[in-house]
Amino acid sequence: MKQYKIMDLFAGVGGLSYGFSILDDFKIVAANEIEEDIATAYSMNHPGVSVLNVDINDITEEYLKEHIGETKIDLVVGGPPCQSYSTLGKRKMDSRANLFMQYKRVLSFVKPKAFVFENVVGILSMDKGNLFKNVQREFEELGYVLKYQVLNAVNYGVPQQRERVILVGFQKFNPFTYPTPTHGKKLLPYVTLEDAIGDLPELKSGQERNRYTKEATNDFLKFVRKNNTTYLSEHLAPKNGAHLIKIMEALKDGEGKDDLPEEIRPKSGYGNTYAKLWWKKPSTTITRNFACPSSSRCIHPRDSRAMSIREGARLQSFPDDYKFYGPAGMKRLEIGNAVPPLLSVAIAKEVLKALNIWTETENNSK
Repeated sequence: MKQYKIMDLFAGVGGLSYGFSILDDFKIVAANEIEEDIATAYSMNHPGVSVLNVDINDITEEYLKEHIGETKIDLVVGGPPCQSYSTLGKRKMDSRANLFMQYKRVLSFVKPKAFVFENVVGILSMDKGNLFKNVQREFEELGYVLKYQVLNAVNYGVPQQRERVILVGFQKFNPFTYPTPTHGKKLLPYVTLEDAIGDLPELKSGQERNRYTKEATNDFLKFVRKNNTTYLSEHLAPKNGAHLIKIMEALKDGEGKDDLPEEIRPKSGYGNTYAKLWWKKPSTTITRNFACPSSSRCIHPRDSRAMSIREGARLQSFPDDYKFYGPAGMKRLEIGNAVPPLLSVAIAKEVLKALNIWTETENNSK
């Protein structure tokens, strides 16, 4: 069977790779990730992939041949680190903001049929919109025909509001069609926190429990638990001080800092800090700070505590048997920076259709 060969740049823990890895028509042959612990985590979940744990600047045509031989790459996927583009960050035009040029450099010698470039929505407004226009110009210079669209993961069964820009390029012509939403108005209902983590045992601050409390009763739970039937990993509540516990217990479902009694209300922090998520709604966007109530809305609405690593992974739609590596803070970084696997599945299916159309058209034109 013909398999399209893939290289994943800025691969992280492998969220974007996931959707392609579960389809028989694709084979991921190489992935680049500079952080050693994150590269280890990627290898644990994608053991057949050649993981290049180096700075992308060090990846040359010769270096790549040393690791994957003469294998022809059909598709490059990935997105540069998003901190420079994020509306939550300082939005600086620093060296990281120009890492897309390294992505382009790799494309220039790999010459894949197509690529998928993923990033945060903030890239569209960076430098008054000029940065993204420049990104498009640079890729078009290599002969790629581009399409881009903002996709929200919540529309594809992920229990989280998470918007991402998905830029897809094909050589000569572009047959790619963006995936049709499956969840939302007049579609399947959005996956809520209750749907996504309601089978996980209740925890108090600092407590760990490792058994599910009920069967997988919805499609989301059947997906995340498909290879994991009994033992639950990474379900440990961060240990917090008495004052923070008092704050968390004083909040009702969906309430935030401004709803607290004045005598315990923190004097610093934004309106969405020291805030509970909604039990009957999807989560807000998960970041690496999903266990830190002073940095984001991340308090468990039922248990009045910070979220466990497993809960963060669930809200990103990682299956329960997906592995994370390193200290707790590193695992949260791996989760918070990832493309949600269910979103990657939706993208991968459409990329496969487009590659088949592209390949057939090219073969017929010869």
